[in-house]
Amino acid sequence: MSKFLVAGIVQKETIIKVDKIPIEYCGVTNKPGTIFINAGGDAYNESLALKWLGNSVDFMSMVGVDESMELINPKGSEVTLVTDYILPLLQNTPTAAVFYDEERKQQIFEDIKDLRETSYDLHLFEERAARAEMLVLSNANFCRPLIGIGKELRKPIAVNIREYQESKICYNEDYLKAADILYVSDDHLIEEPYEFVKSLAAKYRPEIIILGQGAEGLILYDKNKNIIAHYNTVRTHGLVNTVGAGNALFSCFLHFYNKTQDSVFAVKNALLFASYKIGFMGTSNGFLTEEQIVQWRNLIWRDGR
Repeated sequence: MSKFLVAGIVQKETIIKVDKIPIEYCGVTNKPGTIFINAGGDAYNESLALKWLGNSVDFMSMVGVDESMELINPKGSEVTLVTDYILPLLQNTPTAAVFYDEERKQQIFEDIKDLRETSYDLHLFEERAARAEMLVLSNANFCRPLIGIGKELRKPIAVNIREYQESKICYNEDYLKAADILYVSDDHLIEEPYEFVKSLAAKYRPEIIILGQGAEGLILYDKNKNIIAHYNTVRTHGLVNTVGAGNALFSCFLHFYNKTQDSVFAVKNALLFASYKIGFMGTSNGFLTEEQIVQWRNLIWRDGR
């Protein structure tokens, strides 16, 4: 069992399936089974995924002052997260509406409330970071102090940037420079994917880069193995909802990479994990255990790797 510290946003999410993105105007659309409400957010999804895979997880986030911890651990949850480090410091809990279509396109409306202006407890960061094997950060503003803490402690830092936009470089520069393992989605990417990954590698020098490409799979860069290669998606069952697939993929990669230091093996497992995840509604549903991954892996790859 590995020990991860995960820091970032938890939010209330409304997930809506639409015919096509961008959404065409219609006064009222009545389609049963297309709207789902639960907790979400990059860090929340990653924490749940890592916990499902058998790890110890310190999830560090902030919610509204009156928020119930049932948001984090709804009744009937098979796997629960420790809520000691989820601090009720915000005026209200962040919220989001996520629209998606069958082509894996998404359109997200976020309202993070007063999260940008609110600081997390620095002493908690320092205490829990010292106990972790790896720090997994979202690029939320309150996570920024963890960069310096992690570097001082010489902990591996994994960062989920989600999407790369030139207009946001100033905001994300600290995270890009700090990341030992970097996940970026190809949403809004204007460069050729391989050239983009090479430019990121040359500029920021992380050990690992994963460029998520949705239905096309991903590109893996591994500095130590001198690898830059594309990997296709795998299929486990039908597509229901792609929201949260990138978070699931990144979490599973971190689990197996931290365990084996084998990036190719970790990527194969991560693609399988994400493939199964998208067969379920909701960003925080549909996670496999490590034992179930082994079973699926043996079905898909003859050598089990």
